[in-house]
Amino acid sequence: MRKNSAKRRRFPYRSAEMSEDTSAIEAALAKIDDPAGKGDLATAGRIAMTRMKDGKATIVLDATGLSADQRAMLERKVRAAMVAVPGVADTRIAMTAEKLERTIIAVASGKGGVGKSTVAANLSVALARMGRKIGLIDADIYGPSQPRIMGQEGRPELLDEQIVPTPAHGVRMLSMGQLIEPGTAVAWRGPMTASALSSLMEGDWGDCEMLIVDLPPGTGDVQMTLTQKWKPAGAVIVSTPQDLALIDATRAIDMFRKMGVAVIGLIENMSGYHCPHCGEASDPFGSGGAEAAARVMEIPFLGRIPLALSIRRAGDAGTPPAAGDGAEAALFRELAEKLLEQVNRN
Repeated sequence: MRKNSAKRRRFPYRSAEMSEDTSAIEAALAKIDDPAGKGDLATAGRIAMTRMKDGKATIVLDATGLSADQRAMLERKVRAAMVAVPGVADTRIAMTAEKLERTIIAVASGKGGVGKSTVAANLSVALARMGRKIGLIDADIYGPSQPRIMGQEGRPELLDEQIVPTPAHGVRMLSMGQLIEPGTAVAWRGPMTASALSSLMEGDWGDCEMLIVDLPPGTGDVQMTLTQKWKPAGAVIVSTPQDLALIDATRAIDMFRKMGVAVIGLIENMSGYHCPHCGEASDPFGSGGAEAAARVMEIPFLGRIPLALSIRRAGDAGTPPAAGDGAEAALFRELAEKLLEQVNRN
């Protein structure tokens, strides 16, 4: 399994051969703070090239790891600084960025209705609260639910032909549900879903080190495109303890294995119910089925999530339990810790 290798390549602080002196330009750039908090632009290695000819200043900056907002802010500061440089009548700015290799984790299920999207959202929030830079992609093209779960239904912006993820609970997220009118049916064939997935995957994810991809249920076009084009570092399978759900989960596991993607864990959702009135425990969907299945298939069992009204209400309200401080937040943090253990182990 691939490890996260989001290391920045440092450009040398230098000037290309030029027809005019650029020392004043470089001095002005050296007074601008690095948006990532690593000193000024010079010490942070952001200045890739400067050139001055006929009153036109050309500046190439390394924007690796900067978000869209940080790049826009940096460009404004550079243009403002150039106004004060003698002889500069016009400024041209180009920003380059080394493509970061991010860890991609697919969250999948064999069938719908098992709470896969709720698990994906809360794992993302829990990981972000642990200090990780997380992106959440709602790849359920036909039935996107992350905008509601994460409380972020605003339309994302487009910058330099890339969709800019929107922030929610410390996570950056993109969903087809943010790009279409509410209630609109998406009736697309395979090539169109693949194109939609590409737009989401190739959004402006900035310095995100891990992308959690909430896949649609089943083993269709979106799953095939993701595994073939982006090759996730691993997949997490969500199932209820119910026999039918486990049969479908087994199919999803088989697909990932055939595609060469490691299944790094199985989560049993809707596992047990405690009556809020009498406190009696029951198992409407059965008990222990997912753990037993994980043991048979020799994949890690990450844990159980109870069938709880509070989790459902929080999702409907756009406030994932993992963003709070209650028992459910602790549960999702524990699941996130086990997920990271498996990622690092592989």
